[in-house]
Amino acid sequence: MTLTPFYLWTRESVAKLIERECGVKVSKWTAGRYLKAWGMTAQKPVRRAYERKDEEIERWLNEDYPGIAKEAKQEGATIYWGDEMGLRSDHVSGTSFALKGETPVVRATGKRFGCNMISAITNRGELSFMVFEGTFKNATFIDFLKRLLKQATRMIYLIVDGHPVHRSKAVKRYVADNAARLRLIRLPGYCPELNPDELLNQDVKTNALGKSRPATKAELIGAIRRHLHRRQKEPHMIRNLFKEKHVRYPA
Repeated sequence: MTLTPFYLWTRESVAKLIERECGVKVSKWTAGRYLKAWGMTAQKPVRRAYERKDEEIERWLNEDYPGIAKEAKQEGATIYWGDEMGLRSDHVSGTSFALKGETPVVRATGKRFGCNMISAITNRGELSFMVFEGTFKNATFIDFLKRLLKQATRMIYLIVDGHPVHRSKAVKRYVADNAARLRLIRLPGYCPELNPDELLNQDVKTNALGKSRPATKAELIGAIRRHLHRRQKEPHMIRNLFKEKHVRYPA
């Protein structure tokens, strides 16, 4: 049976599929009962890019990363997972109780401002970060790498995504100049779910930005830095990120 790809499977679409393939007309409620009997529930889908290559992801999980982990162990290196993200003052996350039919209102400044952060974590609970203003550029990433190397006592394997900065000539030159202490490794394209540092990003958005109402950029930056400093003192919280289903493989 060949199915034409489309956005969402609903009870109506399943009923149409049954009619098309089996010649049997059923209501959407009957289709719903079938779905329930088959162990299916309505869920919010996870977005995946068309450009991702499943064979590269399989190779990463079964061959590439196990090889990297083995080499890191032989060299006595520490594997870090790094990522960057932007933060905005108008971000709202979480839920709030209110009477049925009355949408809760969150008061916050009408001004829009933001900042950016870059972080790197290990499965041992280590966390390094930098909060900065402006766009993410080669010099910003190199500055972060310098900070990472300054505090490191062992060689660093840093795993990142395919951001253009990570692939720039300036960054490649810096990594080559520090090859005895630093190795930069890229994940397969379009698979952020394989990077544990993405979960730290979610934590920051939910528990630092989502639970504060900064009125100025300085307050926003302060809230982010305080939260990340607190996480540095809670290595068990960082280790817990590696328990999520998609990132258990490097735990």
